[in-house]
Amino acid sequence: MIEILATLSASAAAGMRIGIPLLIIGLLQGSDLWSQVPVLSHISPPILLGCLTFWSLFELFASKKLWGQRLLQLVQLFMSPIVGAIMGLAVANATATPDWLIACIGGSLALVLQLVQVGWFYRLRGLPLWAVFLQDTLCIALVLFAFDAPWQGGLIALILLWFAVRSAKQWYDWYHNKGKGDGV
Repeated sequence: MIEILATLSASAAAGMRIGIPLLIIGLLQGSDLWSQVPVLSHISPPILLGCLTFWSLFELFASKKLWGQRLLQLVQLFMSPIVGAIMGLAVANATATPDWLIACIGGSLALVLQLVQVGWFYRLRGLPLWAVFLQDTLCIALVLFAFDAPWQGGLIALILLWFAVRSAKQWYDWYHNKGKGDGV
């Protein structure tokens, strides 16, 4: 059960940012870097470190501007399920749950959280700066919780999933009430 909660925590982090969780997970492994991470263990560590550092800095700075948020959301929408699956597999390496199931759960959670971000972005016409800082902080905290406090990290991931479901219902109600008010 602890591995599943750790998987949810790491995958939720991938649903917010792509480069930052992968960079942190590599750095937490010490001198081995990404040797225990599926897919990434086949890439040269110096090249991967450079690419992830560049992308993480780009995510941190570009997310503070409207054009950067739009660009990041395009990339993150397509990459979050892949990174969520990789993060889930990297954290839950000693579990009896099949790898394909962990990858599917992690990728699905990351995609759902990314879709909620896209929805809020378009509904609010851009995310407020406080929300972007909250995303960055929560993303880093979820990766650290996945290793040090999986219960708390998994609980936060489940709360985020609950928030996603509530947001979808709110958008559904808003859309249907808007149509009735226009005489349609």
